[in-house]
Amino acid sequence: MGLWEAVSMAVGTMVGASIFSIFGVGASIAKQDLPVAFLLSGIYASIVAYSYAKLGTKIVSNAGPIAFILKGIGDNMVTGALSVLFWLTYVVSISLFARGFAGYLLPLIGVETAPMAVSVVVVLVVVLFTVLTFFGSKAVGKTEFYIVAVKLLILGVFIAVGVMRIVPDRIIPVFDSAHTGGLVHASVIFFLSYMGFGLITNASENMENPSRNVPRAIFISIGIVLFVYIAVSAVAVGNLSLDKLIKAQDNALAIAAEPFLGSFGFLLISVGALFSISSALNATLYGGANIAYSLAKDGELPAFFERKVWFGSVEGLYITAALGIIFGLLFEMDGIAFITSGIFTVVYIFVLISHWRLTTEVGGSRFLITCNLIVLTAVFIALLIFQLQSQKAAVYGIAVVFVGALLAEVLFRYVKKRSFRLFGESHDRISSSDE
Repeated sequence: MGLWEAVSMAVGTMVGASIFSIFGVGASIAKQDLPVAFLLSGIYASIVAYSYAKLGTKIVSNAGPIAFILKGIGDNMVTGALSVLFWLTYVVSISLFARGFAGYLLPLIGVETAPMAVSVVVVLVVVLFTVLTFFGSKAVGKTEFYIVAVKLLILGVFIAVGVMRIVPDRIIPVFDSAHTGGLVHASVIFFLSYMGFGLITNASENMENPSRNVPRAIFISIGIVLFVYIAVSAVAVGNLSLDKLIKAQDNALAIAAEPFLGSFGFLLISVGALFSISSALNATLYGGANIAYSLAKDGELPAFFERKVWFGSVEGLYITAALGIIFGLLFEMDGIAFITSGIFTVVYIFVLISHWRLTTEVGGSRFLITCNLIVLTAVFIALLIFQLQSQKAAVYGIAVVFVGALLAEVLFRYVKKRSFRLFGESHDRISSSDE
């Protein structure tokens, strides 16, 4: 997989994650401050990307951040639980994208978004992209490149035409106490929308010259997505009243295109959404299965998960896809978004801790890492506070997920009689700077 194929995979996941899937949810929280919320989220992502870029240059493993954590703090119960949690975030993300796909497809073909119809679409779309992954990393990368090209072309039309029709008063930020709280809350929720850059490290073993291309792909993808998010959110908020935008949560951008593109705009953006969410699902399913393989290989998941189709068998891929379908059938998108954001943020905190411990080996500024760690911890605390105020059940849900992951890790080790060990040279490749 080359540089631009890796960038396409990351961009495909990030843009599909929020511009289409949870855009309406963000609008209901941030209101006219939505473009600023995306900017803040991009800053949070850049904080994490700094450590990813440094660590990914030296530690090449499809386990991605879990490889960084194992190298930095060793093999223990916390690391094992994080491994399980991190894999589950990809499983849950698959369900998020599948539900988003149904939200755009059903209105486009004139079918009511009833639970049964949504369930049928969720199952079919996950099965379709599970079949696609049978063709391996090169096929996934090539597919992502063309899907992302179509998606960005459609969004480019949306931005170019819509920017001339923006009502300025609708996008002027408001920074009073009520609006600022919503802005910060939305920025933390939309932190999820930048998490796709992590798939670059999850595919690093399959990349050309990873020591050079991993950091380049990370920052290029974040830069592209940051521009797209701010521009698209400004056009949507500036062209459609907030009430209508929030009401149309399932296909918010398609409705937002109607004031300046008419029925053609609804069709165009709906098709773009299907391309977008497809690319996100494609990349996430591939990345999730990659994680299952790599973590099992290193003893962090049961050995049953280690077999993927492009490594000779299919069980890990089947389980990842099947659980994605189950989550898609059982949960709504706002709860899925919170749980995913929370788990990813905790994993990122441990990545930064590992980077701080490994600065002598991989490079970086400990002072900067410390500042970044403080900011990221504050982001996680803010996420919990806002959710406690608005949706306590989701906070209880994430607590159950954390405890469940820890118990699962204890059970895995007991059943398989696996001992604790450091993440050694046999499980990752350490690249020199001039490799």
